[in-house]
Amino acid sequence: MTEDVNKQEHATLFLGCPEVPVQMGISLYLSHMLRKSGRQVTIAANPSVIKLARVADPERHYMDKMIDLDRCIGDIAEKKRSTDIAILFAHNDAGITYAATVRYLHPGRLVLVLFGRHAEELVSSVDFPCEMIVEKAVHDPSGLRKKIDEVFQWPA
Repeated sequence: MTEDVNKQEHATLFLGCPEVPVQMGISLYLSHMLRKSGRQVTIAANPSVIKLARVADPERHYMDKMIDLDRCIGDIAEKKRSTDIAILFAHNDAGITYAATVRYLHPGRLVLVLFGRHAEELVSSVDFPCEMIVEKAVHDPSGLRKKIDEVFQWPA
């Protein structure tokens, strides 16, 4: 049992460059499942991802709260914003750098989702504590979704 069953946990998804197609679909899925499990969700993303999200989810059923990625990190640094769980998507070194920055600022649970053609190679670049989900997913989200489901163990 948790100490406060009435407290709604807050999750922030950090999305970088939308170059790898699987990111948008899996982030919509993850946002949906987090909300379905009773969490509040904020999407912190670069401007291109925010535009894609607005097209993919025009009525904001899955991605209702969105903020610029750099602004979100700045707000966390200035203690204007906090989150219970930070979930970062990375498919390149820049994504790892963002994750390291968030790790430095956020003492709570951090899940790093490494995906794309070079997912396994990126693991050696991670030198900070976090949970990792690693899948060489580019177009097909199935394997990545399965690993996310295993980590979060959604309620039935």
